[in-house]
Amino acid sequence: METAIEVSGVSRHHKSTTALDNVSVRFQRDTIHGLLGRNGAGKTSLMSVMTAHDWPDAGDVRVFGHRPYENEQVLPRICFVREDQKYIDDAKVHHALNAAALAFPRWDQDLAARLCQEFQVPEKTRIKKMSRGQRSAVGVIIGLASRAGVTFFDEPYMGLDAVARQLFYDRLIEDYSEHPRTIVLSSHLIDEIAHLIENVVLLDHGKILLDEPVEDLRDRAVTLVGRADAVEEITRGREILHEELMGRTTRVTVLGALSLSEQRRVQQLDIDVTPVSLQQLIVRLTSRGTPVSTDTEEVAA
Repeated sequence: METAIEVSGVSRHHKSTTALDNVSVRFQRDTIHGLLGRNGAGKTSLMSVMTAHDWPDAGDVRVFGHRPYENEQVLPRICFVREDQKYIDDAKVHHALNAAALAFPRWDQDLAARLCQEFQVPEKTRIKKMSRGQRSAVGVIIGLASRAGVTFFDEPYMGLDAVARQLFYDRLIEDYSEHPRTIVLSSHLIDEIAHLIENVVLLDHGKILLDEPVEDLRDRAVTLVGRADAVEEITRGREILHEELMGRTTRVTVLGALSLSEQRRVQQLDIDVTPVSLQQLIVRLTSRGTPVSTDTEEVAA
């Protein structure tokens, strides 16, 4: 597949903190990517560098084959929607939409108007005075209606309630199906976006920990529950991501799918096997060697 964004050896330091550490990754064109990782993993820093909102200390970024920095051929094809999106003090919704219409060549005003109605965004209220959810809706509307060749959503929908978030997911997949483009979603709510994303890029401590299609991750890990000695027989030699001992019963999450012979042996040993969700997998991968919280949303953030 054609590459939309190529990041090569990018590093970014903020005072004494290394936000990105020699990161190299490609984002395929016309694909919905999930950019995941804990708080402070470097997600926003990477998006800022890719969208020319920030400069790397080392390395190179190419968007559609060109460096995006001060490049008028590339920048109109990039839309970066952030949770902390800034607007001028007296801006109302129509000001923000008019500015977006000038910035993005593929802007769809009819779609923007329809989304304003669906998200119930007040027309006469200054954006600065809106609730967090209303401001989030404005960002989502701009991101969708821009139809930019590359669109980044850096958790701008965190202020939306569950109903509004579902509306966003529905409209995103509908419009993407009709107008394919490269979309990068960064979210704490991994299970909510799991059905949307086609590829996962996982950042951890400023490094790429994982870059794989979602389909390839479905059998990446399994959880086994049963007698400790029986589970130990199956997991011996495997990489263990998580282990809980409950009396004589143990619950172990391991990397790798079970072979046919292992599946037969699991049945003989009366071991329960459960699949690992994408969120659980991300939690386990980013929690190696550290205590694992039972609140997966918080850990996966």
